[in-house]
Amino acid sequence: MLSFLLIVIAALFFTGIINRTKSIFSGRKGPGIFQPLKDVMRLFRKESIYSDTTSFIFRLAPSVYFSSVVMAMLVVPFGQSKGLISFSGDFIFFAYVLALGKFFNIIGALDTGSSFEGMGASREALYSMFAEPAFFVLIGSLALLTGYTSFHEIFAAFHLGSPISYALAVLAAFVIGMLMMIENSRMPFDDPKTHLELTMVHEVMILDYSGFDLGLILSAGMLKFAVYGAMIVNLFIGIFPYQYAIPMFFAIQAGAAIITGGIESFMARFRMSHNVQFIFALTSVSLLIFFGALLILGKFS
Repeated sequence: MLSFLLIVIAALFFTGIINRTKSIFSGRKGPGIFQPLKDVMRLFRKESIYSDTTSFIFRLAPSVYFSSVVMAMLVVPFGQSKGLISFSGDFIFFAYVLALGKFFNIIGALDTGSSFEGMGASREALYSMFAEPAFFVLIGSLALLTGYTSFHEIFAAFHLGSPISYALAVLAAFVIGMLMMIENSRMPFDDPKTHLELTMVHEVMILDYSGFDLGLILSAGMLKFAVYGAMIVNLFIGIFPYQYAIPMFFAIQAGAAIITGGIESFMARFRMSHNVQFIFALTSVSLLIFFGALLILGKFS
C-alpha cells in the first residue's frame, strides 16, 4: 500500500517538474509545478464529445488504458515493502497489463477512421514491440542474479556490494529511464508539443478525445512516469529504513523528472528511422546487464 500511495503522490508533480525544468532552461517563467494537475482536473469537469463514426471501442479505450496503469502500480514494491499484489513472475503481469492498455489505446485510435491517428497507432505499436525485449532481458537478468522472479524479491535481494553491481544498477536505471520516455512518448522519441500531425506518435492518437476521457489519458501518463521512476528508485534504496528510503524516493523521482526535462531541452527529436534503431539498441544495453550478472555469478570461471 505504501508504494501505491508514494507513486500517486510522485505523479502529482512529476510532469510539472519536467515542464518547469524546460521553462527554466529556455529562459521563461513557465507554468507552476502543479499546472498539469490543474489541467487534468479541469478536463474531468468537462463532457466528452464523440464522433458519430466511432464505436464503443473508442469510448472504452481511455478507461482501460487508465485502469491498466493502476493495475501495474499494484505490483511495484517500495524497498522492503511489497506492492498490493506480489507473486512469482509478477513482472510479466506488469508488462502485459500495460500492453493491454496500450492495445486498447491503439485500437481506439484506429476506430476513428483517421489516417493520421492510424499512422500514430502503427508507430506506437512498432516502438512497443522493439522496447519489449529490452525490458524482459533486463528484468530476467536481475532475476537470474538474485534468484527470484517477483519484483519485490528481486529488488530486495539486489545489493550494491561490488563495483560491477553499481555498474549494473546504473545501466538498469538508464534502460528503465529510456523505456519511461518511450512509453510516455517524450523527446527524443516523440515531441509532445509539436503541431505537425505527420511527426506525432502518441499525441496524434488522442486528437479526437476530449473532456473526461482526455483527462483519463493524461492522468495515466502522469502515473506511468511515476511508476517507472519508482522502479529506478527500487534499484538503489535496497534495505534502507523508511526514514531514509522515503526522502530518497522523492529525491530520485524529482531527479528523473529534471533529467527528462533537461533531455527535452537540449536534444532534438530523432528521425523516425532512427527511433527504431535506438530503441532496439536498448536490448544491447540489457544484454550487457545480463553478461554482468553472469560475471557476478562466476559463470565465466
